[in-house]
Amino acid sequence: MGDSPGFLVFSTNVENRGERSSSLHLLQKVIIIFLRSIFLPHNVPRRTFIKGIASSLVFPAGSLFAKNAVDARPIKLGLIADLHQDLVHDAQERLDRFVQSAKEQSVDALVQLGDFATPIAKNRKVIETFNSAHSMPLHVIGNHDTDGGLKSAQVVDIWGMKNRFYSVDVRGLKVIVLDGNDRPVNHQSGYPAHIASDQLEWLTGELKHPGPMIVLCHQPLAGPACVDNAKEVQRLLSANAERVVAAINGHTHIDELLEIDGVHYWHVNSAAYYWMGSKYKHESYSPEIHAKFPSQSSTCPYRDALFSFLEVDLGTGRVTITGRQSDWVGASPAGLGLAKATGLEPDKQIVPQIRSQSWTR
Repeated sequence: MGDSPGFLVFSTNVENRGERSSSLHLLQKVIIIFLRSIFLPHNVPRRTFIKGIASSLVFPAGSLFAKNAVDARPIKLGLIADLHQDLVHDAQERLDRFVQSAKEQSVDALVQLGDFATPIAKNRKVIETFNSAHSMPLHVIGNHDTDGGLKSAQVVDIWGMKNRFYSVDVRGLKVIVLDGNDRPVNHQSGYPAHIASDQLEWLTGELKHPGPMIVLCHQPLAGPACVDNAKEVQRLLSANAERVVAAINGHTHIDELLEIDGVHYWHVNSAAYYWMGSKYKHESYSPEIHAKFPSQSSTCPYRDALFSFLEVDLGTGRVTITGRQSDWVGASPAGLGLAKATGLEPDKQIVPQIRSQSWTR
């Protein structure tokens, strides 16, 4: 390969960004002149040659997000979803395991994606455990966090949130938190899953941010059990797809990653279980536990706490999910005959794990 061009490596101690840019520009001109003296055919205009060769001599500046990076380290978020402190017997232990792992990972923020713990006295310890574990604890309100007649304002107050929907900056990454519990005008019964017009207007403004963004919502914005006006939200996100790193939700207790019109939608599995419903009642734990926590008989629990870490490298645009594997306590959904009529598949979406995977923006 003796005729192949080699690589020229240059070292510089220039501190000023403007001076560095000028130096690189001068270097680019020198290389163009050198190449022109060797390769320029006599019948090719000089301007055409320079225009063509310059396009292939662009000095890499990283990804679209590179200019937003505070430093070279990737941003790392620790995420946990659907802990259900009010329903399961070992929620505190599962949260403790997540918090310990997040400390070991040196995350930049902690995220809980809703259905966490109602803001009542007996849940004070689990709420304080999360809030005291990091200087940036981020909460998302789930549909069950206002069970018992509680109001979202009470959740905001006791959890210590900025608002029920809000945004924060995490080392150059904008994190936009939505509240998917708005009640549409035609709502009749059950838990609403909706993003109301005032929140959509606010979201539109937030998405004008020129740098990278992540959108969080308890209810999915795409895929199974999504908000009832998901298409409207998706249009807003897709219009800014080049800057939206991902839209992330809990709620479904499944492991799923979708891509729609340039945006990745990630369903983060529950920390504790898959909900089966009363039709599939069975006992996975001792009679004493089921007597104290009767709703657990309608679940297929995960033996270990599930949680994940999301790493965003603004320099390269690489997004990486580090998941966690567990197994079922007692019978599995497939073993109990869970029908595919739900549109979900055991061993594919209904699994005791969060898969590790990655993509590049």
